Amino acid sequence: MIMYFKTFFVIVYMFSIGACQRTPTISYISQEQIKDIGGTVELECSVQYAQDYPVLWMKVDRGRTVEPLPISTGSTLIIPDGRFSLRYDTASSTYTLQIKDIQETDAGYYQCQVIIALYNKIQAEVDLQVRRPPVISDNSTRSAIVSEGQKVSLECYANGYPLPRISWRRENNAILPTGGSIYRGHILNINTIRKEDRGTYYCVAENGVGKGARRNIAVEVEFAPVISVPRPRLGQALQYDMDLVCHVEAYPPPALSWIKDDVVLSNNQHYSISHFATADEFTDTTLRVITIEKRQYGNYSCKAANKLGSSQQWVDLFETVIPVCPPACGQARYSSAASVTTSNALILLVALFFFFK
Repeated sequence: MIMYFKTFFVIVYMFSIGACQRTPTISYISQEQIKDIGGTVELECSVQYAQDYPVLWMKVDRGRTVEPLPISTGSTLIIPDGRFSLRYDTASSTYTLQIKDIQETDAGYYQCQVIIALYNKIQAEVDLQVRRPPVISDNSTRSAIVSEGQKVSLECYANGYPLPRISWRRENNAILPTGGSIYRGHILNINTIRKEDRGTYYCVAENGVGKGARRNIAVEVEFAPVISVPRPRLGQALQYDMDLVCHVEAYPPPALSWIKDDVVLSNNQHYSISHFATADEFTDTTLRVITIEKRQYGNYSCKAANKLGSSQQWVDLFETVIPVCPPACGQARYSSAASVTTSNALILLVALFFFFK
């Protein structure tokens, strides 16, 4: 019997010693958390056998380049931030760190630490990732000016979490120089740009958070003038006005001139020149021949020139018997000779009418 009690005493003693020497453990830590800006997150850490040891929450920079920041010790918060709160559940020995109104700077690793000795601790950590809408970086292309035939690269980069996807589009869903209406990738390369490729390009960054981000990129293509003449032959009667028109397409805007018989024309009592820009690349130039005289019939050239080249087209002004309207639609300026000519023309028309009748 005595031997039995001795054995029982030794077992109880050894059990009590073992119980006192149990090492604290972290039995549970929250898994990775992904939250939106402005949301709320709760991070849980359950510990065992840590009643006599300090338990801390620490914020660790994602790059681990700065010292960890203590947030709480035991059930007491250290940082004076109203967005943070701490709960301790004695039944499960769980420390719950709550963060409200999450901000971008809250992203990082959160460590639950149990300090065992001066140079001895156990720890576990949870990664808090904050979802952020895309923001297009300043090093992205804002605009581009390139000469026709050259290569141009449009670049677009964006920050955000998850990492944004970049796509390219053109205004009014026009076809991209690379083909198709959408191109995906950070860099849109146009190997040989044409004047038809000018316009507004859209860099669109999307990651499923918010509405995404968009930047409008204006692409200007410099090219030599191209002239079109809507009416290369025009007739008008003596002593009436007539407008000669050229449509010019060029960038940068060209210098425009009208020439007859190798003489550059200017505004005077015989001619009136006007230019009207319909867009950055389009200009209409009009030469009004005033109160036409015999010597003013013939070929007129419309010329346009910029740093990339020049172009020239011709308009032939010839004499007619009957005035052409417009511009001769109101009171015309004509002499008695012109009146006689017009009267003779009307008599001729009447005679022809009765002849064929």
